[in-house]
Amino acid sequence: MRILGIDPGLRHTGWGIIDADGPRLKHIANGICMSQGDDLAQRLLSLFDQLSTVIRAHSPDSAAVEQTFVNKDGAGTLKLGQARGIAMLVPARAGLPVGEYAPNAVKKTVVGVGHADKRQVAHMVAMQLPGVEIAGSDAADALAIAICHAHHGGRVAHQQTAPTSGLAAAIARAEAQATI
Repeated sequence: MRILGIDPGLRHTGWGIIDADGPRLKHIANGICMSQGDDLAQRLLSLFDQLSTVIRAHSPDSAAVEQTFVNKDGAGTLKLGQARGIAMLVPARAGLPVGEYAPNAVKKTVVGVGHADKRQVAHMVAMQLPGVEIAGSDAADALAIAICHAHHGGRVAHQQTAPTSGLAAAIARAEAQATI
C-alpha cells in the first residue's frame, strides 16, 4: 500500500510517501509545499495545486493527515484549520481514503512517547526508513504520519478517537463486530 502522509501548515505543508508491505516500510519521496501568494485564498490555492501534483506524481492508495490542535492564538488555529482542510480535500478529491491522527498518537507510534520533540521524530523516521534524505522537519512529520497510518493497518474510519459515552462505545463495538 502506498501512503501519503501530510503535515498541514499554512506556510509549509510537509508531505511524505511510503510503501508499506506488512511491517516493511520503504521511503518513496518527501518534500515541503511552500504556500505562495499575497492573500489567504491564493496561499490555500497554492497548497492545493502543489499537493495535487504530489498525488499525480506518486499515485498513493491512501492518505493520512495530522489533526489540528488548539493553541493560544485563535486566529492562527483557524488558519491552520483552513490549511488542514486543503490537506484533507486534495486526497479526498483524488478518491483516496483519508485517515486522521492526533500529534501525540503519531509520536507515540513512531518514537514510543507521545511528547517527543521534532529531533526525536526525525531520528526515528530515519531509523525506520534507512537511507532517507528528509527535506525538513515538516517532511519528517509527514513521513511520521504516513508511518503511523501504516502501523494502524491503513484503517481510516474514526482513527485515534475514543467514544465519549457508554452509548457511543456500544455503537462502536457493534460496528466493529459487523465488519468482522
